[in-house]
Amino acid sequence: MALLETRGLTRRFGGLVAVDSISLSLGSGEILGLIGPNGAGKTTLFALIAGSLRPTAGDVLLDGASVSRLPAHRRVRAGIVRTHQIVRPFANLTIFENVLVAASHARGGVIGHAREHVAEVLELVGLGDRVAQYPSALTLAGRKRLELARALATRPRVLMLDEVVAGLNPAEGRAFAALIRRIRDERGVSVVMTEHVMPAVMSLSDRVIVLEYGKQIAEGTPREIVADPRVIAAYLGSEAGQTGEPSEAGEGAAP
Repeated sequence: MALLETRGLTRRFGGLVAVDSISLSLGSGEILGLIGPNGAGKTTLFALIAGSLRPTAGDVLLDGASVSRLPAHRRVRAGIVRTHQIVRPFANLTIFENVLVAASHARGGVIGHAREHVAEVLELVGLGDRVAQYPSALTLAGRKRLELARALATRPRVLMLDEVVAGLNPAEGRAFAALIRRIRDERGVSVVMTEHVMPAVMSLSDRVIVLEYGKQIAEGTPREIVADPRVIAAYLGSEAGQTGEPSEAGEGAAP
């Protein structure tokens, strides 16, 4: 049984079908990449899985049980949590307090030793020496680490990462990729990530799903995806098809 599944998940906005009957599965300890051009429906699909949007049709299942009727905060407590492209921490709270707020929504209810858990999470993401500072003191990479820490504080089973590498320089991107691998390997957290920085998503993912205009057009290993003519035509470009590598390999790349 898959840890997370969607079955025929669909979302319409009037006459626009943003997500069109998507069925996917995520195994325990797996990293699943989700790619596609702007407007492909990736962020809408994230919102449907996380619970901030209700589907027009279809279902979201965790451990085989439907969670489609659960609001976002109850999905967090069930173990599904996401980060956001635009990071918006609580500006008037310290870094520690930002993560402590998230820990109060942890799977299983309020954590008995919340402060110890928060300190551990901040150490993991590399912010252990910044706990008394405010988010304004952080760089973009630091704010993204804070966003990741807030997600991890909820003790997720499914961690959904929305463009966490985008905007980072190559060294920061490599460090973030290593952190994601460590979270999966050491904590057994399953990951769904959407990303435009192709070397990052291709180096991290066990499988990749490609969306275009809300439809799934391909699924496979990273090697299969970069060689798929449909994906090359829709997203990666002819250079990727000729070289066997994604054509967006420039910024924020993980090795």
